[in-house]
Formats: sequence, structure tokens, C-alpha cells
Amino acid sequence: MGKRRLEDAIQKIDHPIEVTYRSFELDPTMDRHVKENMHEKLANKYGMSIEQAKANTQNMVQMASELGLDYQMDTLILTNTFDAHRLTLFAKEHGLMKDMTERILRAYFTESKHIGNHETLTELAAEVGLDKEAVQQMLASDRMADAVRADEQEARRIGVTGVPFYLINKKYALTGAQPTEIFVQALNQVITEDEKAEG
Repeated sequence: MGKRRLEDAIQKIDHPIEVTYRSFELDPTMDRHVKENMHEKLANKYGMSIEQAKANTQNMVQMASELGLDYQMDTLILTNTFDAHRLTLFAKEHGLMKDMTERILRAYFTESKHIGNHETLTELAAEVGLDKEAVQQMLASDRMADAVRADEQEARRIGVTGVPFYLINKKYALTGAQPTEIFVQALNQVITEDEKAEG
């Protein structure tokens, strides 16, 4: 949702904006194969009832719907996302990071695909134009693992504890699913400051 709102904000600004995605795992200890569903996981983690957990996810589904996103929280498959992050950084080397990120998010939130599964990730990568065999080889190795860990280390260094988190021009931070207008204001402020600095 935050990604969509940022994209909407960029559309409203008459200035080139470069967006770089970084890796961040909400739960690096999560297994690749999780028996619990989203509601059970939330209930256990926050000490709430399944009904409360469902109400919480329903709010998220509603907000997503207002942005034209179709979230299927009832069937979403929880998994460790480390390999999905490795794949997005591999895609970056081929100029396809934005496409790969978008495809993985849709597979996870809308299509209830298992994005911890290497076969699933390989199919998604092929859909955005990456070479299937190259992706299989990368996933079977530990390639890009250091790059993911470097992103996560940098996130810890600057105090990121959750997502979404936005760092604009390496000096302004926005956290949470901010309204589009907040992004527009922040980006315009940075552009104005940059123009003054360039004098």
C-alpha cells in the first residue's frame, strides 16, 4: 500500500524521482514453511483472539481496496522472505527490480502464492523477463545473500524497525502507510531545498 501511495505521489510531481528498494525482513527467524495462517500468527504474536486478528486484517484489506489493490489475507501463505529479497536484488542487476518487486508483492498478497518456494520464485522471475536457468542457479547458491544482509544492516544502523519506511535524499524519513499528500509535500520540500542548494 505504501508503495502504491508513493507511486501516486510521484505521478503528481513534475520532477524526476529515483526510487531504490531495499531489503528488510519483518521476521528473519520465520521458517520457509509456516503451519499457521495470518490470523493465527497475529493472534499468537499479539495475544488477541482470532476474531480480533481477522478484524485487524480486514482493515488492511479495506485500505488496500481503496488503492485498487486486492489483498487476500485469509489465504495468504506466510513464509521466510529472504530468498524473495535475494531475487529482487538479482533482478536489480538486470534492470528489473521494480517489476520483480511488484510481481512478488502481487503473488504474495493477492494470489496467495508461496514466495518462499524456489519454484514459485523462478516462475515469477521468468514472467518479468529474467532467465529461468540463471534464477534457478542463483537461488540454489547463496548469491545475493550478502547484499540482502548489507541492506538489513544499514536499516538497523539508521533505526528502521518496521515497514514501510522511506528515506528521502538520505536525510528525511517517513514511516508507515502515509497518505499520498504527505509524500507529495515531503518530495516537493526536498526538491525545493535541492534547488536552493544548487543556487
